[in-house]
Amino acid sequence: MYQTLLLDVDGTLLDFEKSQAKALELAFARYGYPLTERIVCLYNQINQSLWKRYERGEITREDVIYGRFEHLFRETGIKGDPAAFEDTYQDFLGSGAYLLEGALDLVQYLFRKYTLYIITNGVTATQRRRLTDSGLEIYMKDIFISGELGVQKPRKEYFDACIRRMKDPGSRNSMLIIGDTLSSDILGGLQAGIDTCWYNPGFADPDPEIPATFEVHSFRELKHLL
Repeated sequence: MYQTLLLDVDGTLLDFEKSQAKALELAFARYGYPLTERIVCLYNQINQSLWKRYERGEITREDVIYGRFEHLFRETGIKGDPAAFEDTYQDFLGSGAYLLEGALDLVQYLFRKYTLYIITNGVTATQRRRLTDSGLEIYMKDIFISGELGVQKPRKEYFDACIRRMKDPGSRNSMLIIGDTLSSDILGGLQAGIDTCWYNPGFADPDPEIPATFEVHSFRELKHLL
């Protein structure tokens, strides 16, 4: 029987795609740079590639955060300061706390039955602001952000650090990780010896090398499971 749930944020509880799109729009407008569909697609490719490298431990979080617009500006010929642009983008991103439909109701339901924690690789100030503004923070026993712990999902050391911070963690058998990303949340659980639930609303293809304990496609299914 599970007692503790470790919840991912972006793509699981908060609509990161909406937050990102709005932040890009506002940041490009602030600097007067053109924002085309091609630029958005290129940014997504660069950003996702860098985050995957970060998850594998090949680069630092700072390399991701301050490297993505440097790469983008170089590829598109935009003249400007990518570091200053990143800071502006993060400010706009932090103000975009968009709950996925039904996410708050889900968390309120889970809060009555389990001890809840947040697990995220996101930027500390941005994530804390979004979790507060969304109303999710008050339901969490603690928030574990990779930048504060000094290690990231999916590494076992990240989850070891989370457990050390819990006041009464119980056994790993009593924990369940819930997240939408195989390479981060589910692989992390496999490496840490913690059961996992893959939230897969888009019916993405599974990876036989990263099997989840459970797979659900909606919050309704998740409630039924728990």
